[in-house]
Amino acid sequence: MAGRIEDYALIGDMQTAALVCRDGSVDWLCLPRFDSHAIFAGLLGTEDHGFWRVGPVYPEGTTPPPADRRRYVGDSLILESEWDTPRGTVRITDFMPPRDGAPQLVRIVEGVSGRVPMRSALRMRFSYGRVVPWVHKVDARTVAVAGPDSVWLDTDADTYGEHLTTYSDFTVSAGERFAFTISWQPSHKEQPPLPDPHGSLEATADFWREWVAHCTYHGPYREAVVRSLITLKALTYAPTGGIVAAPTTSLPEEIGGVRNWDYRYTWLRDAAITLSSLLRTGYREEARAWREWLLRAVAGDPENLQIMYGIAGERELGETELDWLPGYEDSQPVRIGNGAAHQLQLDVYGEVTEALHLAHMTGLARNDYASLLQLKLIRYLETHWDQPDEGIWEVRGPRRHFVHSKVMAWVAVDRTIKLIESGDADGPLERWRELRDEIHRDVCEKGYDAERNTFTQSYGSQELDASLLLIPQMGFLPPDDKRVIGTIEAIQRELSTEDGFVLRYPTAGEDAGVDGLEGDEGAFLACSFWLADDLAMIGRVDEARKLFERLLALRNDLGLLAEEWDARLQRQVGNFPQAFSHVPLIDTALRLTASGAYGG
Repeated sequence: MAGRIEDYALIGDMQTAALVCRDGSVDWLCLPRFDSHAIFAGLLGTEDHGFWRVGPVYPEGTTPPPADRRRYVGDSLILESEWDTPRGTVRITDFMPPRDGAPQLVRIVEGVSGRVPMRSALRMRFSYGRVVPWVHKVDARTVAVAGPDSVWLDTDADTYGEHLTTYSDFTVSAGERFAFTISWQPSHKEQPPLPDPHGSLEATADFWREWVAHCTYHGPYREAVVRSLITLKALTYAPTGGIVAAPTTSLPEEIGGVRNWDYRYTWLRDAAITLSSLLRTGYREEARAWREWLLRAVAGDPENLQIMYGIAGERELGETELDWLPGYEDSQPVRIGNGAAHQLQLDVYGEVTEALHLAHMTGLARNDYASLLQLKLIRYLETHWDQPDEGIWEVRGPRRHFVHSKVMAWVAVDRTIKLIESGDADGPLERWRELRDEIHRDVCEKGYDAERNTFTQSYGSQELDASLLLIPQMGFLPPDDKRVIGTIEAIQRELSTEDGFVLRYPTAGEDAGVDGLEGDEGAFLACSFWLADDLAMIGRVDEARKLFERLLALRNDLGLLAEEWDARLQRQVGNFPQAFSHVPLIDTALRLTASGAYGG
């Protein structure tokens, strides 16, 4: 059985990523890209679906022991795990070198004290655990081949095959090292170059040291902010600048439930807010690369803007269920692809325009097509903003007039007006000022419940929605507006869990809720960060700081967050690690630092 979600560490090379459990098992890895088929899919099934465990030998019939300690080496994605055994202490260093060539996963075993018997068990299963590859030797190298893919194992330890698994049994003494590297290569090509694991380790450490040096944030939450920034960088597909929402699929929002989705794609919303956080912390090159990705993905067709694309800008992301995988802790179905790609979500226009506006305001080199795209988006919104849509949460029920969608349409028009006013674009200024006023008036009249003094999820509804917390952050209304304060307090009162974290919206258990789905879910961590932001904005800064620090305490020992927190089970749920959790962490840290609202 896979570990708890928070038991995993992330390593990656800005093209794909692996999850390493506390027991030394790599249970998830897609090669060569984030959205490729997994060769280790044990995370969503069993060991029969692929894994690679390296660790101390343990008695047969028992579970492998977890590491006694683990950490990232400084500000990097280099993972060190240590085991204390009766025979000594051993350290394993796991990393994926940033690359131009073949993707590699490197594991270096080092003796710290004594003499420790070790085992590497490598079970590759291609196509998400469905295909057993042909494993054979080529000279001193081991290669696994299936269809278009080949994975090469190089090690200075002896290997043997048994039970369709490649093993290495060896003993490591203090000061001794054994290295293991797997490299992916198209099966029709020549074998990849021999790896240099120790040289790659040094180069990888240099890469992260130089990258983190660009961070401009030096406040009291620097450790959490830098770890979140590294995580966001790891979720960026370097060749194109696209940013995946998470490196995993189908980690459940409710253990045993059906809310299991594929997040290995680029949501315009998630990527746009990620860009904003990167710009605010000094990472202009990543922002420029994302803007170029956006322009290529949207191309000349903004009227058919998708809410998400593949990491190279692909549009077809058809959703399929993998019925041979039992799912994480029996959470079915396991899905790849995402059927929400062609939904209408009007808020995306606002997020994209806000990101382009921030890039412009922070001095990112002007791109004339970016300004042209922004104008085209508003021309589309002129005739579509008043339509119902599926909204920020991608409901699979009927379309509605979601308040957040209308607010973000207002944001899109407002930021474009500012672009024209700055002299960097031409457009029908007076007409769009009237449009901005019309949208604002419409939301305040139809999306506000005066009796309860709160905005609602959609026009005419009684439900609340945590996305309403973004109203003051987007400048739609000032923080001291009584309607804003009333909405914040209503969400605290009606959408908070017992431990004070925030649900996205009400769900209906065994019945289909507003989102068209059965089942419940955990507290959505981004929404809880939004609440902390709002509390700071309305002057309740001590309360905001305490909520923020309780959110930081939910991170695993390596500083990573999934999408949600299950208050009942007291554990992380949802895809992991999640960009949409780490971005608002950064934003809230910046706001609290600016306000002086931190302890010590």
